[in-house]
Amino acid sequence: MEPFDLVVKNVRVVRHDQPEPAALDIAVRDGRVARLAQAIDPTGAKAVVDGGGKLAFPGVVDAHQHWGIYHPLAEDTATESRACAQGGVTSAINYIRTGQYYLNRGGPYREFFPEVRSATDHRSYVDYAFHVAPMTSEHIDEIPELIRDHGVTSFKVFMFYGGHGLHGRSTDQSSFLMIPPDARYDYAHFEFVMRGVQAAREQFPDLADEISLSLHCETAEIMRAYTRLVEEEGALTGLAAYSASRPPHSEGLAISIASYLAHETGLPTINLLHLTSAKAVDAALRMAKAFPHVDFRREVTIGHLLADIDTAYGLGGKVNPPLRPREDVEALWGYLLDGHLDWVVSDHACCRAETKFGEPADDIFVAKSGFGGAEYLLPGLVSEGSKRGLSYARVAELTSWAPARRYGLATKGAIAEGLDADFCLLDENHTWTVRADDSLSTQEYTPFEGMELTARVTDTFLRGEQILRDGALVGQPRGRYLARPTRP
Repeated sequence: MEPFDLVVKNVRVVRHDQPEPAALDIAVRDGRVARLAQAIDPTGAKAVVDGGGKLAFPGVVDAHQHWGIYHPLAEDTATESRACAQGGVTSAINYIRTGQYYLNRGGPYREFFPEVRSATDHRSYVDYAFHVAPMTSEHIDEIPELIRDHGVTSFKVFMFYGGHGLHGRSTDQSSFLMIPPDARYDYAHFEFVMRGVQAAREQFPDLADEISLSLHCETAEIMRAYTRLVEEEGALTGLAAYSASRPPHSEGLAISIASYLAHETGLPTINLLHLTSAKAVDAALRMAKAFPHVDFRREVTIGHLLADIDTAYGLGGKVNPPLRPREDVEALWGYLLDGHLDWVVSDHACCRAETKFGEPADDIFVAKSGFGGAEYLLPGLVSEGSKRGLSYARVAELTSWAPARRYGLATKGAIAEGLDADFCLLDENHTWTVRADDSLSTQEYTPFEGMELTARVTDTFLRGEQILRDGALVGQPRGRYLARPTRP
């Protein structure tokens, strides 16, 4: 038999469908897991790695990132994929849209998306894909083309863009979104996007379960009114003010509207993104009961599980939807442990200090939204989850298996024979303090600054090639674009 390319020995393999890690060796050939067994003979293998008894987790499928939102896409692809490798992320699915930020242009995706592909090719250290947001009626018409020609099977609606910009009030929606003056990005458009995605599911029946729509659920009208209230009252500052200006019931209302539209349009594959509060999850669960024929999936970010408005490191914690008070953080953990949340993501959006903080520097409404965090996703979930009884198997499901299956990555999501050899080694007994200076991202701050974590990724493997060794990046970028669906 042909020798193995790699044998990793002395590890405890974590699987989403097994209650406990198993002492197994991992053998790799041609980028796939060729064998999982005890005491695999490494004779003839091109490379042998001693795992030192560490946990081997499936490579994280981080289903929510934003490369290129504040910096050139080619640049972010190179630098932020390094942070992915540092955190055990081997597949990053990024959101992309036309309009201000990203490529700062409008137009059809048949012209726009090839530029996205060109900017990212051969620059990423990890595999990657894109969710696409249809911003115009023309984009809705292009959904089948995006599926067929580019392997894009997931789409997005930003509900709050109806009357808000990326960071706050927007007085000129058409200019911000770079859509025609007579076009509207509103509830009617959201409905037509749903109808377009459902029509595509019917056009491609073999892919229907893997074609889905994700929604950022906030209500522009509520946010606009509460922003005015918070500013006029002047009692709150910083992250507390921002949370109050985008209150949790804004999420709940948007979730309710989106859910009814899914029911109305017959679209059953709906992903509710980055739920931040007790009210948001409560609304999502109410809608699941009201519309049992809709296959809702509910997402939470590691930022909203680790940080709150008091513990986050300064205004660097501004993000949409906002970080919340501690009681909402605890509510999210309760829902996670009860099985009501489906996957955990980073919502990684590198925003360097010179971009993040405006004038005056202490004005939360001037600061830009978003921050990185892919490097803390798995270590943070294991560190905080272990204190709360979250099993390693459930961590593997939340960070890899569940998002991979929803988003058409059938070659990803588990350490299993025949699947891509994407995995990372994690030391669950390594206590360390988060410092932005130690991150491979180019973001010079982090809202997690000073947090103590008790688990750390030491080594990461992408299709059997080591891209992180003892915490240091190795080799050249070898990440591939993932045209979905991928098949074993």
